[in-house]
Amino acid sequence: MHFALPPRKTSQPPPYARASRKTSYFRHQQLRLVGYIVCGILTIYLLFHYVTFSDSLVESAPPGTPPVVIVTVLDEQHMSDEYITNIRANREDYAARQGYENFFTSVANYTRYTEPSPSSWTLIPALRHALTKYPYSTHFFSLSPYALIMSPSLSLEEHVLAPAKLESVMRKDVPVVPPDSVIHTFSHLKGNKVDLVMTQDTENLGHGSFILRRGEWAKFFLDTWFNPLYRTYNFQKAEGHALEHIVQWHPTILAKMALGKDNDQPQTQNALFQDGDLLVHFHGCRAAPERDCEKEMKPYYEDWQREVRRLDAPLPRRTHARNRAAFSRSWFSVLFNSIR
Repeated sequence: MHFALPPRKTSQPPPYARASRKTSYFRHQQLRLVGYIVCGILTIYLLFHYVTFSDSLVESAPPGTPPVVIVTVLDEQHMSDEYITNIRANREDYAARQGYENFFTSVANYTRYTEPSPSSWTLIPALRHALTKYPYSTHFFSLSPYALIMSPSLSLEEHVLAPAKLESVMRKDVPVVPPDSVIHTFSHLKGNKVDLVMTQDTENLGHGSFILRRGEWAKFFLDTWFNPLYRTYNFQKAEGHALEHIVQWHPTILAKMALGKDNDQPQTQNALFQDGDLLVHFHGCRAAPERDCEKEMKPYYEDWQREVRRLDAPLPRRTHARNRAAFSRSWFSVLFNSIR
């Protein structure tokens, strides 16, 4: 049986072939346009959902939440009962006046996390403990037990925490570790971007008192500082030198740190406590065998007691009468001006 030969292909393509190619191109363009539209709508939705979801995560602080928590780590083995009582009284008076909260804790609570390193490392887990216990407080004021608050009427907001005030006292483009560290503080840092406020003495960062703002960065900072590698490195000044290391060599930390200055006073070897300063710190009094922390603190504690009595003293009667007379005159003038 013979089959018919297939027809020859014509050299001219049928007209529908060209039309089919054009239709496929337009269809591809339409699908691409639809894809762009869908991606745009999806992007807008995700952005809107992220913003609204992030806002919902910002929990308002419960009523009565203290804005500042003062963290003091006490060492009962090296401090007398009288000394601890005086330190507590000093902190409690200040917290009551300013609406803050105290977090007193003991070195013994954290030694299992720091041994065999020096006990001074317990400061860091104590701060983490405070962050956990007061999750809604905004700032945490770490204060050495060898320091006294000398200006009980001066709030931290007024002293340093307000962004405008902080910017006015920040030391910009200066060596992080005095006197000649090659790493300098940032010159463009704004007060509202600061999460860590510290001071310096003539040779070191002063971690005897510093302020830490609550947030994920604060946890990162404390975890970095408490790294086991640093605790076992045997820095000469333990956590102090470890802090100087991470501040200088970790820009993520330096970018959130501000160094404060005290009343524009130059930092010299003879820089001492002056009237009006918030704190007096007996730095190194425990480490030096020839020094006595309790003896050094006693005259300053007596000065603080006198200041407390002055603040709490009732106004003299004559002053009350004068104030009432001035109050009456002011109301009379207001009334007279309004009638006139």
